[in-house]
Amino acid sequence: MRLQENEIVRVSVGHLCRLFGVSRQAFYHRQHFAQRVRGHSLLVLDLVLALRREIPGLGTRKLHLLLQQLLAASGIQMGGDKLHQLLQTHDLILRQKRSVPKTTNSAHSLRKYPNLLVDIALTTPQQAWVCDITYLCIGLGFGYLSLLTDAYSKLIVGYCLHPLLAVEGSLKALEMALQSEQPRPDSLIHHSDRGSQYCSFAYIQRLRQAGIAISMTQHGDPYENAVAERVNGILKADFRLNRVFTTFDEAARAVEQSVRNYNHLCPHMSCGYLTPAAAHASTEPLQKHWKPKVYKTAQTPTSTDIA
Repeated sequence: MRLQENEIVRVSVGHLCRLFGVSRQAFYHRQHFAQRVRGHSLLVLDLVLALRREIPGLGTRKLHLLLQQLLAASGIQMGGDKLHQLLQTHDLILRQKRSVPKTTNSAHSLRKYPNLLVDIALTTPQQAWVCDITYLCIGLGFGYLSLLTDAYSKLIVGYCLHPLLAVEGSLKALEMALQSEQPRPDSLIHHSDRGSQYCSFAYIQRLRQAGIAISMTQHGDPYENAVAERVNGILKADFRLNRVFTTFDEAARAVEQSVRNYNHLCPHMSCGYLTPAAAHASTEPLQKHWKPKVYKTAQTPTSTDIA
């Protein structure tokens, strides 16, 4: 029988199965399995996009951690490698860009203080606060974000976005931390770089009024203030605070939402994959997934020491 041009030949499923030596049951089972896999993949992609709306820079490892409970409830088993492959197939792998802003001026005549965190092992919240300042691009200018973070739980306890690189922004962040945490006098160390904001008379006076010990980095080494540097990086990369904002108000709203989501949604490897808020409230010792940083001035730090 000769076929006419564009003529469609219909062949039954049974005939094709016999031709390739498989049963109809195996054919339909495979078809059902493929449809189920596609459905699972679409559900995982929807969940990934939902999480990325809250934390735009969330990487594969933390995505897999946050998805485990949701996937288990849906009867889906997906390992980290398979999730990475799925994200790679759909061009959802993040490629981070590193930036090193310059916001510290330690070339001043104000008094500088020794590093009190040398050889200290942090075991509880409210043992040490670390702080730093980073910049945000706003229009053709900048805004300056002051952050105070609990060094143990990684919870941001105070923050302020200020239009000037001045002590006022750092003081507002400190006041927020004092009001929210209400630390006991003589129980807390405040650790910072040697920037003029943290060495200023007004800032030092406020720390002394609250009974907080003053600690500063000694050699300009970022590892001496590694937790604060890391939190800056997370907010700018994972929460996209490194973009250009149109207005100061837009930037301030983004900072508020990012800090809230960071504290309550973002798991930390150095906190046993708990969120900072959960780690701050926990009474159990936190499980770290690498050797914690020990602040020894005579020891050269390694890149795996940052929390």
